[in-house]
Amino acid sequence: MTEISKIAFARAGKAPKGTLIAVAGEGLKFGKRARELGLDALVKKAASVADFSAKPMRTLDILAPGGSDFDRVVVIGMGNPAEMKEQDWVRLGGVAAGTLARGSAGTVLLERPDDAGLDADAAASFALGAALRSYSFDKYGPTKGGGSSKKPPAEITILVEDPGKAKAAWARSLAVAEGVVMARDLIHEPPNVLGPVEFAKEAASLKSLGVAVEIFDEKRLAKLGMRALLGVAQGSSRPARLVVMQWKGGKAKDNPVAFIGKGVVFDSGGISIKPAGGMEDMKGDMAGAATVTGLMRALAGRKAKVNAVGVIGIVENMVDGNAQRPGDIVTALSGRTIEIVNTDAEGRLVLADAIHYTENRFKPKFIIDLATLTGAIIVALGHQQAGLFASDDALAEKLRVAGDATGELVWRMPLSADYDKLMDSRFADVKNAGGRWAGSITAAQFIRRFVGDTPWAHLDIAGVALESPQTETNRAWSSGWGVRLLDRLVADGYEG
Repeated sequence: MTEISKIAFARAGKAPKGTLIAVAGEGLKFGKRARELGLDALVKKAASVADFSAKPMRTLDILAPGGSDFDRVVVIGMGNPAEMKEQDWVRLGGVAAGTLARGSAGTVLLERPDDAGLDADAAASFALGAALRSYSFDKYGPTKGGGSSKKPPAEITILVEDPGKAKAAWARSLAVAEGVVMARDLIHEPPNVLGPVEFAKEAASLKSLGVAVEIFDEKRLAKLGMRALLGVAQGSSRPARLVVMQWKGGKAKDNPVAFIGKGVVFDSGGISIKPAGGMEDMKGDMAGAATVTGLMRALAGRKAKVNAVGVIGIVENMVDGNAQRPGDIVTALSGRTIEIVNTDAEGRLVLADAIHYTENRFKPKFIIDLATLTGAIIVALGHQQAGLFASDDALAEKLRVAGDATGELVWRMPLSADYDKLMDSRFADVKNAGGRWAGSITAAQFIRRFVGDTPWAHLDIAGVALESPQTETNRAWSSGWGVRLLDRLVADGYEG
C-alpha cells in the first residue's frame, strides 16, 4: 500500500525546532501557546506585507524568520473557529500537509484561537486530511538514472492539549484513511498489472484484518448462472472473478448491510468500441469495486460494530472473435433475459448478477451499488457530486447527510415508470441500453429491475472517481471517492 505521512501527537512543551505550522483565526488571532511563543508579533509584519488576514485555508509562509529559532513558520487561516465543521478540520489538515515537501518534517501547533478546548475528533479529522493529502501514486516513477528518485512523505507531529485522546480518535480515522489509500492504489494500477485475478488477490489480503473472503472462478460463476457477468468477460483472455467479502462485527443474528461494486479492470467498450482518445483512463472503470474493497478494509480496520458484505464483480471488457455482440441475448442469474444492444453498457450487466446473488444469499438491510457507469452523469453533475438513485427515501437521505458530513456529495436523480419503459426490449425482458437521452437514469432503471424488495441505492461515480478535482486533501488522479461517505453512513446509522 502506498505510504502516507506518519503522524504523531504530542503535548505542546518546549518550543519546537525546524518548520512550525500554526493556525490562526480571523483577524490573525492565535491560540494561547502560539502567543506564548511570540508568533503573533513574529508574523505581524509579514502578514501586513502579504495582506494576509487568516481567511479560511489561506497560508502565509515565512522562511528563516528574524529573531526566531524556527527555520520556517507557516500560518494557516481558519476563519471563525466557532463555525468550523468536521470537514473544515479535514481540509485544514490537508492544507498543512501541502506546505511540507516530501522527505521533510514539520510540527503543527493545533489549537483554537478562541482558547476553547480542541476536542479529539477535531484533531483526528485534521490528521485525516493531512494523511490523505500526503498520498502520491509514484510506484512506477518518475525514476532517475534507472533507479528510484522517490522521497517518503513528510513526517508530521501535531501538538495538542491531550495527546492520548487525540491518538485514540486518530486510530479510527487512520483505518478510514488506509481504506481510502487502498481504493486509490487499486484505481491507479495500470491494467496490465491489475487484472481480475490480481484484483481478487488484493481483496483476499483483507483476511489478515479478519474479513472472510470468497473468490468465485469462471467455473463456479457458470454453475451459478451468472451469464450476464460472464458475457462481458468472454472477449478477454483474462478470466472473470466474483469476490465476496464479509466483516462480522455485529450481532450474529443481525442481517448485514451490503455494498456492491462494478469492477471492470479495463473497458475497451467491446465491439461497440470506445474512441481511442482517453481510453487509457478506462483502467479506472473498476473504481466502484475499489471503493467497496477500501470500505471493507476501513470497517475491519476500525473494528466496526456491524455486519457488512462487500461483493465485487471483476471482468475485463475486450474485443476478440469470442466477444459479446450487439444483438446477443443472455440470461441473467435472476432468470431475466437481456438483449445486448451496446457492448459498452457492460457494467450494469455485472451489477445485475452481483446484486441478485447478494440479495438472495444475505437478505441485507440495504443494498448500495457503486459504478463508474455513465458519461451522462458527468454531463449532468460534472466532477463535483455523484449521482444518487434510490428506491428508498430514508436510505437516500442518510446518504445525503453522510455526504454533507464528509464532503463526498451526492445529488439525487429521478426514477420513474416513464424512464423504465425506455429499457423495454422487442426480443427479451430488458435491453441493456436505452439510447442517447437520460443515459444515467435509464442505466439505473436497468439495475433496479434486478433488485427485489430490499432498500436499494445506486451511486453513479463516473464523475467523482476519475479525474478527481484537485482539493485540499487530494492531488491524485483518483481520490478514492466513496470510502469515507459509506463508512460514515455505517457509523451514523447501522452500528449497534
